[in-house]
Amino acid sequence: MKSLDHLAHFPYPFKDDTYRYSNNSVLLNQPCSVDITNTYEKEVFLKRELLTEHHERCFQSLPHTMRAQWEVVDLVIDHLVTYFPTKFSIDKAGEQWTFRNVLLDETVTFTFGDCSSLSVEPLDFIGRHVQEDLLLMMERDGDLYLDAGQLCFPSNWSLTFNVGMDFKTIHKPIPGFAPLDDRILTFLMQLEVGSPWGRKNWGLMAGDRLDTSLETFNDWGKGRKKVTKDNVGEFVHLRVEVQKLFRLPRTGGILFTIHSHIMPLYQFVMKKEWLQQFNEIMQELPPHIVDYKGITSYREPVLQYLKEQLESRGV
Repeated sequence: MKSLDHLAHFPYPFKDDTYRYSNNSVLLNQPCSVDITNTYEKEVFLKRELLTEHHERCFQSLPHTMRAQWEVVDLVIDHLVTYFPTKFSIDKAGEQWTFRNVLLDETVTFTFGDCSSLSVEPLDFIGRHVQEDLLLMMERDGDLYLDAGQLCFPSNWSLTFNVGMDFKTIHKPIPGFAPLDDRILTFLMQLEVGSPWGRKNWGLMAGDRLDTSLETFNDWGKGRKKVTKDNVGEFVHLRVEVQKLFRLPRTGGILFTIHSHIMPLYQFVMKKEWLQQFNEIMQELPPHIVDYKGITSYREPVLQYLKEQLESRGV
């Protein structure tokens, strides 16, 4: 029953039987930048642990982002209290704000706009109360730059390396992505206040770590060589990132939130329709995408596992 309940809430990322890089963004039906799931406490505590032990790796900001960081605090708190009113509250007495996190039994009072009233920077503060990674892109010189972020759960990339980079430079390592650069950048530059967008990205992981940063590849990357036909169902996980984009009304910055969900293959394939479509996608997936997503070394065990699952159900 637990596995079936997990399936009901898992953000299935596929629409077609083939997969290519694309701008698959859609207008959000519910304009909320964050979500609360049954793994809230586990993931928030993991974020805080990573921020304590590896702060430079998990949080970066440029000095000119402070006003935008406070905008993010305003927006995220508004969404938390609006969409989860029994779990969060905010009391405002002018610029004196008292934020209450019922889930963690925490109360924080601060002066909005005054960084000295918080123990960490504003983006870092509010990021410690949500499961999402929070990235802040700023517009200047006709381009977008990644100028601040709290990134605890990256999928094999580095905030420390990418901070300050423009959009195209960040995405340059992705094979076959260049033809989309101009279109997606234009789309982002035209984002309007009050009209947020969302998309889903996916990958496979050998293991169940959310914190797969580029800096720790030597630790988690070894798992790719440990996948076998006997352990593939439990060891390999589908990772789906629910990504959302919000234009900030005062600074014009863009808040990019990423909520990462993972599920072992043996649970994922319990849904027959998902099993069939994912098998089609994996069979057809071009080598350059397989390689970039880090699947090459264990693609065959995955394909064999999917085939066996289909055969066992007479498909």
